Amino acid sequence: MNRFLSSFAVLLLFFFAPSGSFAQTPNYNPYKAFDPLFSFQPVTSYRSADGQPGPEYWINETDYKIHARLDTVQKSVTADEIITYTNKSPNKLSYLWVLLPQNRFAKDSRSTATSGQTFNDKKFNGGFTIQSVEIESDGKYIPSDYLINDTRMQIRLTKAMAAKNGVVKIRINYSFTVVPQGNGRSGWMNTKNGTIFEVAQWFPRMAVYDDIVGWNVLPFLGAGEFYLDYGNFDVTLDVPGDQIVAASGKLVNPDKVLNKETQERLQKASESSKTVMIRSLNEVIKGEGTKKEKRLIWHFTMKNSRDFTWASSKAFIWDGARADLPDHKSTLAMAFYPEESMGKNAWNRATEFLQHSIELFSKKWFVYPYPTASTVGGPVGGMEYPGIVFCHWKSTGNNLWMVINHEIGHDWFPMIVGSNERKFAWMDEGVNTFIDIYATAEFNHGEFAPKSDHEYNPDGGSAARNIVPLMEDSVVPGLMTFPDAMPWKYSHPVSYYKGALGLVLLREYILGHKRFDYAFRKYIHEWAYKHPTPGDFFNTMNNAGGENLNWFWKGWFMNKWTLDQAVSDVKYVDNDPAKGSIITLNNYDQLVMPVTLKITQQNGKTETVSFPVEIWEHGGTYNFRYNSTSPIKEVVVDPGEMLPDTNAKNNIWPHN
Repeated sequence: MNRFLSSFAVLLLFFFAPSGSFAQTPNYNPYKAFDPLFSFQPVTSYRSADGQPGPEYWINETDYKIHARLDTVQKSVTADEIITYTNKSPNKLSYLWVLLPQNRFAKDSRSTATSGQTFNDKKFNGGFTIQSVEIESDGKYIPSDYLINDTRMQIRLTKAMAAKNGVVKIRINYSFTVVPQGNGRSGWMNTKNGTIFEVAQWFPRMAVYDDIVGWNVLPFLGAGEFYLDYGNFDVTLDVPGDQIVAASGKLVNPDKVLNKETQERLQKASESSKTVMIRSLNEVIKGEGTKKEKRLIWHFTMKNSRDFTWASSKAFIWDGARADLPDHKSTLAMAFYPEESMGKNAWNRATEFLQHSIELFSKKWFVYPYPTASTVGGPVGGMEYPGIVFCHWKSTGNNLWMVINHEIGHDWFPMIVGSNERKFAWMDEGVNTFIDIYATAEFNHGEFAPKSDHEYNPDGGSAARNIVPLMEDSVVPGLMTFPDAMPWKYSHPVSYYKGALGLVLLREYILGHKRFDYAFRKYIHEWAYKHPTPGDFFNTMNNAGGENLNWFWKGWFMNKWTLDQAVSDVKYVDNDPAKGSIITLNNYDQLVMPVTLKITQQNGKTETVSFPVEIWEHGGTYNFRYNSTSPIKEVVVDPGEMLPDTNAKNNIWPHN
């Protein structure tokens, strides 16, 4: 060996000799956990490195004007729709994609094939019937060239849309049969006093064209929900004259559809902090509350929304109250439900639950932006839309609070913060479940607290520890799993529970309330009415929270890493406890976390000490000196059981 190589070998031994304070553990690689080159998405002029929309960020706009007619005999909807689409992107568009969600219920749909569902032709065969598709040209609508494939329709333009504010108007005439109860996120059901219709995913809507993938044309299979642009809605609904309509947005013609008494009570409800009966059971039975006409046209408007939904029935009892918002603002909270749902521990409290949920979310995170909010008791177990939610008519007590609180929480995620539900279920379900936890703890001094997920917390105890079986199960998919590929039995525990617990860990254990809340509010305000990606969320929390959390995003969200912190040994300096102790901590699995220890000495002194996550950057073993004055009686890792530690037995020294 020449002199240079010999000297280089000595240097290698010097620089890479193992340290006495840090050592590797078999299942932990610090370079994998703290990889400095890890990133989530490239930085562009549209999306900044700190998580903000970039200086050239754009989002296309879609306005809808729809006139629809409900046929209660055929249980069908016929509609005429005009879409005004504005291309804010820097690209010309020679074709457009329109989503046709009702086509999921066609007997030959991809949803039917992939889910194994079959619909008996004699009972139900759904989907849109498209009568015409036209494009405006020189003030006239002319037939367009279009092609339908499953739940998507491509419209091929004769003249490309101009970039940066090019506008096109599309007119579509269509009809469909409303899906029966139990077959989707909308449906109809019979009650004692009439049929309830809940009508959702009911109109052709523009697919999102964004800076990430261009046209988002994933088919609607059922599990993956929605990804939509924002715009204004102007909707008229032609229904039988004895029916009450609940819908997104503001009713602009109450004088045309409601009798004088009902109008007065509606106004009173908008001014009252206590629930006001707008239409009573007695009026339902007598068929009163509306104008005495064969059919009535209800007119609603909704601004800056990504969707619009409605429900209609002559069976609706109707009540409401004012929800107070910050800055002396308010909105009208209302409940619509059948006689079968009545009860002091049931739907008689629905408006109260909705009212307080809106107030709690508005005070803590972002002010509710819509003029009304409605909850409808009907066939759908729980589904969210801007300004209106469908909740099951049988729900009572805690279950009713939970479903209303959760579904209206979706008006923040993803209705205001417009994430892509087709790809990232945790960005709406997990984040919404997270805000639900705190609202439930606060509502009525914790009347229904704590909120827990029964799949992994059946007997109380640590919610974090109860997720361990889920994390260790090799067949359970990770949080980034495509929603349509997520087995149904894992959808709730993974997307909702693990997603929410990740944010709880950030707020309660890693960042603390002040840093987390500032960063989280920053994310909401920066991405309100826009389309954030997971990377935008991660980068916002890193930057506004002032912490490099990539180790956490990688371990909890991008991978299925597990955590096993331990205390393995206690020694005394010069064998004398009064001179201090050397305590050995270990990280045995790939997920890392800061460490909290509770140390108890035999003299009765107890102290809690904490270490940052960076102690694991050099390896899976960490030795530290503790200034003891007497022998150590006990050392406990994670004494509050806040972490999903897979092996609680090695968290306590001495080991049993």
